[in-house]
Amino acid sequence: MKRHKQLRKAKAPGKWDIVVIGGGASGLGVALESATRKYKTLLLEGADFAKGTSSRSTKLVHGGVRYLAQGDISLVLEALRERGLMRQNAPHLVKNQSFIIPNYEWWGGPFYTIGLKVYDMMAGKLGLGPSVHLTKQETLEALPTLKEEGLTGGVIYHDGQFDDARLSVNLAQTIIDYDGVAVNYTKVTNLLKDKDGMICGVKVKDMIDGDEFEVSAKVVVNATGVFTDEILQMDEPGSPKKVVPSQGIHFVLDHEFLSGDHAIMIPKTDDGRVLFAVPWRGKVVVGTTDTLVEEASLEPRALEEEIEFILNTAGRYLTRPPKRSDVRSIFAGLRPLAAPEEEGKKTKEISRSHKVIVSLSGLITITGGKWTTYRKMGEDTVNNAVILAGLKEKPCITENLAIHGYTKNIDLNDHFYVYGSEAKAIKEMIEDNPKLSEKLHDRLDFTVAEIVWACRKEMAMNLDDMLARRVRALYLDARAAEEMAPKVAKIMAKELGRDNAWVEQQIKEFSALAHGYYL
Repeated sequence: MKRHKQLRKAKAPGKWDIVVIGGGASGLGVALESATRKYKTLLLEGADFAKGTSSRSTKLVHGGVRYLAQGDISLVLEALRERGLMRQNAPHLVKNQSFIIPNYEWWGGPFYTIGLKVYDMMAGKLGLGPSVHLTKQETLEALPTLKEEGLTGGVIYHDGQFDDARLSVNLAQTIIDYDGVAVNYTKVTNLLKDKDGMICGVKVKDMIDGDEFEVSAKVVVNATGVFTDEILQMDEPGSPKKVVPSQGIHFVLDHEFLSGDHAIMIPKTDDGRVLFAVPWRGKVVVGTTDTLVEEASLEPRALEEEIEFILNTAGRYLTRPPKRSDVRSIFAGLRPLAAPEEEGKKTKEISRSHKVIVSLSGLITITGGKWTTYRKMGEDTVNNAVILAGLKEKPCITENLAIHGYTKNIDLNDHFYVYGSEAKAIKEMIEDNPKLSEKLHDRLDFTVAEIVWACRKEMAMNLDDMLARRVRALYLDARAAEEMAPKVAKIMAKELGRDNAWVEQQIKEFSALAHGYYL
C-alpha cells in the first residue's frame, strides 16, 4: 500500500472498468465489490480514506433498534444480515457488544423485551446473542454508574461494535490485495464527457504535489457521501440536491463513567433521539445528535446546543454527570441522508436506506446508507455499473470475503488486536528494535512502532492521517494527541523523507485541528 506505486498505476495509460470517486464507507464498499469481481478498478479519494463522516461514527455495527420502532422493517432486516457478515469477515475489528436499556417506566420492561426478541428473531443465524429482561438489581450490578432513582429494571441485547477508520484502512488494503488501485489525496476536479455527452472519465489533481491528470473509465461512480451534490453539479449544473447533511456529535469520556463492559442505550430522549454510551478502546463514546446543517464540511464542529444536549441527557442517567472538563475529545460527523421527497421531514425520520441513482450522462451515484450496510451498497452499485457499462457479469463474493487483517485469534486485552493478523509483524519489528515499543504519551498506549508501520504500510501522509485515523489518538484524547504531535511528526519525516520545514508546518496545522476536538 505504497502511495507512489498506487499513483503510478492510476496515471498509467488505458481505460478502467470502474472508477470510484470517494474513499469513505460507500466508496470503499463499491471499489471492494468491483475489485473482487476482477473488474479493473480505481478508487480516488480527495483527502484521506474515511477523513469525513466515515471516521466519525458511533462505532456501532447495528440493525437499528430505532428503525425497528419506526417500522422500517426492510432496512432492519438488511442491516442485521450485514452486521453478521461484517462480524464474520472482519472479526479483528467487529466485536459483539452488549447493550442495556434501563427502564424508568413500569411498561418499559415488557415493551422493550418483546421488541428486542423480534430484533433477535430477525437476525436469524447471524444473531450475536439473545436479549434478556433484567431486574433492577441485575441492571445496577451490570451498570454500577447508572442512577438508581426511579429505575425498575432493564433489558440486555446485543449489537456490533467496530473501529471505523481502521476498517477503512483494511478495506483499502483488501482492494489492493485484489489488484484494484486505491489512492488518497487525489481529488476529482471535473468529469470528462464524450461527444455524445456521456461520461467517459475524470480529471484528477494530486493534492500533495499539485500534478493534474486525466483518467478514462467505462463507468464512473459518485460515492462521496455528504459531498455527493458537488459531483452531481459537475454533471448537471443546477440539478436539485440529492443529499441532506445531518450532523451528529460524540463525546469521549474516561472509562470510569461507565465502569463495566456493557453499553447503555437510551431509546427515547427529550426530543425523541437515541443516546448511546459505549465502551471503546478503553474510553466511553457518548452520543449522538441529529441536527440538520446547510453546508457539508470535512471538519464539522459541534454546536453549543448539541454539547448542552449530550451533557444534560447523559447527566440524567449517570451517577457522576459529565462536565465539560471531563470530555477527552469531541467530534462531529455528517450523515449523508438521501433527500426526502416530502418537505419538512425531521432528520431522524429520514430513512437510512441507500439509493442508487443513474444520471442521463451515465454517472452512477450511491447516496444514503450507513457503515453497517457498506457491503450491500457496494454490491447494488456494481450491479448497476455492470449493466450500464456492458461489463461481463461476474458473481459477487464479498458476502464471505476475509478482509485484510482477518484473524479469529483475538485478545481484546492486547493493544495491537486491531491490526489482526498483522499484529505479529508489528511485534516482530519491536523485537528487532526495542526502541519502537516506546509509548507516545502516558495517557495512551500507542507506540512508535505503530507510527513507523502506518508510514510504511498504511499510506499515512500527514499528522492528521496518523493521529486521527491510523492511531485514534485525536478521537480518544485530543490534548494528548496534540502533545505527542511533535514527536510523531519527526518520526514521520524520517520515514517519508520530509524536512524540518515540513515537520514545523505539520505541527502547526495539527495543533489548530486538535483545538476543535476539545472543549
